[in-house]
Amino acid sequence: MFAGACAAWTLVLALVLLAMRRGRGLAPRAGGRLILAGGVALPTVLLAALLVYGTLASDRVTGSGADVAHVVRVTARQWRWEFEYLDRDGVVRAASVDRLAMPLGEMVEFHVGSIDVIHSFWIPRLGGKVDAIPGRTNLLRLRADRTVPMRGQCAEFCGLEHARMAFRVDVLDARAYRAWLRENAVVADDGAAR
Repeated sequence: MFAGACAAWTLVLALVLLAMRRGRGLAPRAGGRLILAGGVALPTVLLAALLVYGTLASDRVTGSGADVAHVVRVTARQWRWEFEYLDRDGVVRAASVDRLAMPLGEMVEFHVGSIDVIHSFWIPRLGGKVDAIPGRTNLLRLRADRTVPMRGQCAEFCGLEHARMAFRVDVLDARAYRAWLRENAVVADDGAAR
């Protein structure tokens, strides 16, 4: 994207310099060609190139082509985030409030919803953001490749206590993540941990 932006900037500057160099003596036919080149052809080519690049890169960026190793149901409510860690059958294994645990280097699919008003689930360091809308489940896939401190937050003004809608993100290696799931296991009705 940076290279594309630099190329566009260079072409625009070249056209501006070309227009300034010719001065006021520009023939009407040459002016028309300059307008077609700089105002029609250049934007069309650049936008087409960006569209192709974006389409080809979207699977990698969104994770839609990747296998999902973990599923977390995210429920937003005024004024907290609830996380439920699901097994392959959709049964809740573990749960936490305002603290999200993610395994290092593995794709996590988030099922994001809301209880009360529209919120927005966002982890700025990972880049993904999706709205949490009452009565609807939105999907987002993210992968954390580094164990650095992260903070998630609501990116939609959701009421007077909106500033309290932050959560901590812990990225853990595989062994530590399994231990975290055991420590935060949900207890079934029969008293056994799931």
